[in-house]
Amino acid sequence: MLRFILYNLCKLFFRVKVNGDISVFTKHKKQLIVANHQSLIDGLLLGMFLPIEPIFVVYSEINKNRFYHWVLSHGEYYTVDPQNPMAMKHVLKVIEEEHRPVVIFPEGRITITGSMMKIYNGSAFIAMKSNATIIPVNINGAVYSYFSYMGRWFPKKLFPQITLTVRPPEIIHTPENKTPKETRRLIGNQLRHIMQEAEFESAPKQQLFSSLIQCANLYGRRKVIIEDAMGNSFSYGRLIKAALALGKIVSRFSREKENIGVLLPNIAPTVGLLYGLIAFKRVPAMLNYSSGISTILDACATAQVKTIITSRAFLEKANLNGLLTVEKNVELLFLEDLKAQFSFFDKVWLIVYALWFPEKAVRISRSDINSPAFVMFTSGSEGKPKGVVLSQKNIISNVLQCVSLIDLTPKDNFLSALPIFHAMGLTATVFLPIQTGSKINLYISPLHYRIIPELVYDKSITVIFGTSTFLRFYARFADPYDFRCARLVIAGAEKLAKDVFDLWQEKFGIRILEGYGATECSPVLSVNTPTDYKPNSVGRLLPGLKAQLKHVDDIHVGGLLHVSGPNVMLGYYRDTNPGVIEEVSSAFGKGWYNTGDVVDLDEENYITITARLKRFAKVAGEMVSLEAVESIALQASPQYIHAAISEFDPERGETIVLCTTSTKLTKADLKKTATNMGKSELEIARKVIIVDEMPRLGSGKVDYATLKKKVFN
Repeated sequence: MLRFILYNLCKLFFRVKVNGDISVFTKHKKQLIVANHQSLIDGLLLGMFLPIEPIFVVYSEINKNRFYHWVLSHGEYYTVDPQNPMAMKHVLKVIEEEHRPVVIFPEGRITITGSMMKIYNGSAFIAMKSNATIIPVNINGAVYSYFSYMGRWFPKKLFPQITLTVRPPEIIHTPENKTPKETRRLIGNQLRHIMQEAEFESAPKQQLFSSLIQCANLYGRRKVIIEDAMGNSFSYGRLIKAALALGKIVSRFSREKENIGVLLPNIAPTVGLLYGLIAFKRVPAMLNYSSGISTILDACATAQVKTIITSRAFLEKANLNGLLTVEKNVELLFLEDLKAQFSFFDKVWLIVYALWFPEKAVRISRSDINSPAFVMFTSGSEGKPKGVVLSQKNIISNVLQCVSLIDLTPKDNFLSALPIFHAMGLTATVFLPIQTGSKINLYISPLHYRIIPELVYDKSITVIFGTSTFLRFYARFADPYDFRCARLVIAGAEKLAKDVFDLWQEKFGIRILEGYGATECSPVLSVNTPTDYKPNSVGRLLPGLKAQLKHVDDIHVGGLLHVSGPNVMLGYYRDTNPGVIEEVSSAFGKGWYNTGDVVDLDEENYITITARLKRFAKVAGEMVSLEAVESIALQASPQYIHAAISEFDPERGETIVLCTTSTKLTKADLKKTATNMGKSELEIARKVIIVDEMPRLGSGKVDYATLKKKVFN
């Protein structure tokens, strides 16, 4: 009778839904059900709504809670001490001999971050020893109830909707030829990765504007989510208001699915404009204002952009006033003029209807998630930029992939200095914090090396995304106390230099976590985290992604990385076929993207990058990595910037040229350093050219295309 009452109360108040194939519980004799732990009622939910009568394994510390103990007393449970290695023997016996399904929460405690916490290896050990089938169940929504352990800073609801998602069964694979200690670590990692996959796959993939509305309802429309250097402060409510107003105005000058150029700095109205364009089914084409007028116009031609939204004040400061006079087939709309276009009837529409029913006001449909949402342009470090077409599903999937690995909370403050036209700046420092309720501190340029450390100190920044180059200069100009609040510093877009890693470790006590991605993948492909970390790697492949390596002649370690997953782009716009999307495909078929990077992928899916395939030179019949050449120079002269390029050589095939900002670096220094590093003579640059300043892209990476023109022309 009590079970019947509890079931109906949960069904009524929490509107519990069970997703997935529940018939899986009838197909396996030995079952270990693993679930994330969000609240005190998790056991009750699983016991009420799963078609099994399991035995619950409860860690001794959490069972001390009287309410939790009362809930479990209405079923069968067994208490274990996670510090006692013999505690799991009874559980093993239940699975092997009695064939009873066992439910366990591998975290061992209820989350206090809102995300998945540490996973104990004991659960994986049971699955391996008993050869049991693991059935992952993801609990979503209970963390927002008053039965969770989240603090006052976390949004709570009296009766949040709760979803239980049953995922396909998994098996723990026993590693071969490993020590017992290493085996326990590896199988524990397998279980953690299974649960991370379950968390990502269970998260609803929504249209971006719908996701913004949901976050506003969850965290509160009054919560301030964005501050910028211009003094603008946007709450969720004000961001929605700006999106609706700007989107309404621009819709008068454009048609649905049209690509609209966005040429604006990192300010709050820019974010509002992006959401507005998406809401009204326009596609923002993010123009790189650091690339020059000619490249901007070429990008517009490639993506068939007829309208650019910009600002007169910005054009003046960015030295782009030439856009006002150059002959072009593009119309400029200025933010300064758009406010006057918002009529009295528009204001009535906004206040009386749109703000109350935003999704209906812009006629959002489910199919919007698969249509083009953004056009990003590749860095062009190796040639002419291409237009990368990303769908809303690509971007929201990438955000949720990151959320499943990184514990971000509404208490976090993000530094958003990377330009929004850069994929990492857009996804990692705008959409990711908005999704998690974290505050965004927008800054107009990552190049202000003295100002940014002061901003980090003043705003108590906790999360920083940057490139190795930017992080190097921030550290040089910062006081050791400036980064006292930073708990996550993640580097991407270029290889993290060892001296930068060491400098942050020594000066601030911060371990930089390196990630890896590509614009074509929205952009994150892998990232190291505090719990998933491997030195000298760029992290483990994100949940939901598949990878294959293709052999490359003359390269003996690793292969060319191809990836497939929900964050991989729809395709390219190319200048040879303007306005037409070329679908992504590679040697492994449709939907597979060739990253162009040669990597080593280990058994745990950690990626170690060898080099970009395009950044090899064939010297005397041997493939030589230009990045390896640069690493020698960096070891010999760490205080300067070095870039390796190649030129045709009739005798050797190609000759490697090292461009450097050091006036003292010589070939003799390179040869001595290479010998100490155990490097081949082929990896020593044949020529050394001194340059006053290294040309760079907006992302901070070396602009090799410009460098070659500068050196060889």
